[in-house]
Order: sequence, then C-alpha cells, then structure tokens
Amino acid sequence: MTIRRNPFGPTITLIAARFLSFALTFFIPIVLVRVFDQATFGAYKQLFLLFTVLYAIAQMGVAESLYYFIPSNPEKSGGIVLNSAIVLALAGSLCVGALAARASDVAQRLGNPSIAPYVAPIGVFLLLMLVTAILEISMVSAKRYTLAAWTYFSSDVARTLFLVVPALVFRTLAALLAGAVAFAALRFLVCVAYLLHEYGSELRVDLASLRRQLAYALPFELAIIVDTLQNNYHQYTVSHAFGVVAFATYSVGCLQLPFVDFVAGPAANVMMVRMAGDLARGARANVLEIWRDTTRKLALVFFPLFALLVLSSREIILLLFTERYAAAIPVFVLWAGIVPLAVFQTESVLRVYAKTRFILLVNVLRLVLIAGAIGWSIRVFGLRGAVLVTLFATAASKALSLVRAMRLMPARAAEILPWNPLIAIAAASAAACLPAWIIKTQVHAPLALLLVLMGSAFVFSYGALLLAFDLLTPAEREIVASWLPLPTRDSVEESVVSK
Repeated sequence: MTIRRNPFGPTITLIAARFLSFALTFFIPIVLVRVFDQATFGAYKQLFLLFTVLYAIAQMGVAESLYYFIPSNPEKSGGIVLNSAIVLALAGSLCVGALAARASDVAQRLGNPSIAPYVAPIGVFLLLMLVTAILEISMVSAKRYTLAAWTYFSSDVARTLFLVVPALVFRTLAALLAGAVAFAALRFLVCVAYLLHEYGSELRVDLASLRRQLAYALPFELAIIVDTLQNNYHQYTVSHAFGVVAFATYSVGCLQLPFVDFVAGPAANVMMVRMAGDLARGARANVLEIWRDTTRKLALVFFPLFALLVLSSREIILLLFTERYAAAIPVFVLWAGIVPLAVFQTESVLRVYAKTRFILLVNVLRLVLIAGAIGWSIRVFGLRGAVLVTLFATAASKALSLVRAMRLMPARAAEILPWNPLIAIAAASAAACLPAWIIKTQVHAPLALLLVLMGSAFVFSYGALLLAFDLLTPAEREIVASWLPLPTRDSVEESVVSK
C-alpha cells in the first residue's frame, strides 16, 4: 500500500507557523502603548521603522537567493549559505557604521533628536538580524519545513518576550532596545550552531557561486529599494513633519493588517500558476476568466472586511490602543481603504507575462507621485493627507497596471473585471452593516463584547445576503451554508418533498 503525502502539507505548516508568530508579535505594540507614554511609544515606532526599511534594503536579495541556489546546487549548499552570511554581515556592518556616525542627523530627519542615543543600538540589532535572515530560508530551501516552522514560531516567541518583559519591568526605551539586541544575539548564536551542525566543513567561501548569487540578486535590488521606499515614505514624512507624538498616533492609525497578505498572497500565487499553465498550453482564452474569478473571490472577502473595519474603527482602536489614541480613528478609517485595493492583484498578472520592467516603472511613478504630492496633502488635510495621497497613488498604479493587463489578455473595459458581481458584493457588504450598526448604537457593553456582537451580526447578515441573492458558486454556497444556521434552497425543497 502506497501512502501519498499531501503536497500542500509543507505550505500549510509554514503558513500556520507564520500566523501563530504574527498572533504573538501583533501584541507587542498593544502592550507597549500601555507601558510607554505617547512620546516614548512614538520613538519606539520611529526606530523600528528605520530598522524595517534598512532590513529590507540591506539584504540585497542574497538571502532570498537561497531559495533558488540551494535546491539547484545542493552539493554547494554550505558555500552558498556562507556567502550569503558574509554579504549580509558586510552590509549590516556598513549600516551600523553609517548609523553610528550620523546618529544625530538620522534622529533629526526622523523629527525626534532625542532618539539619537538609540540609533546605534538599533543598528546593532539590524546587523544581527540581517545575518540571521538566512536561518529559516536555508531550512526551507533544504526542505526542512517542520524545523523552519518551529524556528519561525520559537524565534517570535523569544522576540516578544525579550522586547516586552524589559519594557514592563524597567519602563524605558533603553531597556526595550537592550532586550532586542539580546534577542538578536541569541538568534545569532542559534544560527551559527545550526549552520555548523548542518554543514560543518562544507562552510567554505565559494567565489564562483558568490558571483552567480550577486548576478542573480542585485538586479532586483533597485525594485526592492523602490518598493520599500514607496511603502514607507508616508510614515517618514509624518515623522519628520509632525514630531514624535503625532507620529505615534499616525502609526496606530496605520495598523498593519497581515490578514490581507495571508489571503491575497496565496490567491495571487495560485492565479499565477493557473495562468502560466494555460498560457503554456496555448489556452489564452482561459486567462481572463481566471483573473475575473480570482478578483471576484478576493472581493467576497475584502469588501466586507473593509466595511466592517470602517464601521467598527472606533471600537478597534480604543480596545487595542486605549483612549489616548482616539485621534488615530480618522486615520484608521482611511487606511482601511488599502483593503479593497488588494482585490485587484494586477502586479501578479504582469508577472505572468514577464512585464517586470513595467512593474518597476509603475512603482517608480507611484513613489514620485507620493513624494511630489504628500507635502501639499498634509498641509491641506493634516495627518489624513499622508494616507490620502498614499491611497491615491496605490489606486493610480493599480489602474495603470490594469490598463496594461487589458492589452495583454486582451480584453475590453467591460470584460476586464466582473463588474456585476463586484457591485453586488459591495452592496451586500454595505447592507450587512445595518444590523451591526444597530448593535453599535443601541447596545451598551464592554468594547470586546461589543465587537464580538457587531462582528457576529455582520458576518451572519453578509452570509445570508450572499445566499439569498445567489452571489456564490455551488461550492462556495456549501461552505457559507455550513457556517450559518440557515435553511438553503436545497434543504427547503427536500423538506417539501418529504412532506
């Protein structure tokens, strides 16, 4: 008897580990807003914004290159991993040196001179985290999926403890950074131990492989820089223009919603695989239908999520971040607009057709638009202006990409999107807000309970509307019907026949 292994097992294992890790690290800022005053919390967010941007740029693609080089050259894995570690160590050392030398300038540009003493420590944290970026990637590349999942999870458990516990005990930013550096040092030691155990004497510099790694990775660095800058430019601008307290409020309003990535990423990947397969077989007519179906399915999730986030924005912010950050509510309402834009995975379509230059061009135009308009926008609209210009630039880039996709598929404007389903789903999402709004305005309960009641009413109403107006495929109807204690059309017919 042959036992078949589930081909989706490794993916599910890694996704589960990342989801659990997110659930842990998500609560770090929620704890810190209750420990620090707004100025200290804002300084924390500024320093880790600096870390996030430099971490993305300084990797130069060499860590990600392991996904390609280890499976294709398993006999050279030790040298390839060591090459990446050395490049990342050099890049991190340059960052530490630059940050230490220009700490005052960096703090000034972030709009908070008081964080200058902490710039060098965040640089040390960056160095150690850069070198250990290869840890889980090398495990996955070697098909050590379970080990990689446990490493992701245990690492984020440790990071949460090392950041939160010192902050709770000493209630200072210095203690938090000391904990961060201690965690990174521990992670570095674990990384060294793993590499020595896994590769041993194979850990030798391989110059031939290094040249190939750099040739593979560096062309993507420009795209990484542009993408990182455009995603974070609005936060830097607010930090510099408004100061640390306002930035603390703004960063709370721009609450990261990784659930969107958890859903959109796999959906886009599946769409790309299906599209590429049909193109390879010459079935070009199927590509448009795959795109329309993926867009409709994402709308089924993201349109109602957007409506619920806007409706419950006050309760979410006050529950997670307390009354001190009530001013973040208008920012959060606008920032939720990023969710419906995720329905349109236009970049994935362009990648299927290998239009990477066009993707880079669109990203550059988006960055130019944000940089050019954000000053005027924040003068007119205040903190909300930074979100507005970012959303506008994102929507404009999606529109340009959609026009290009129309020519590639090809399709007319009336065909490129499933217009009728999208309008119907949007209407159902809006209608489902009514019972949730009634609960919001009429029920007086603790915030957590109120959110549960509102969310339950919304989900029940939305699911019922989807079934009532036949907005789902038969397979989707079965899934939604299994969630809701409602009689379906089939069950009603069966009941009538039995009588």
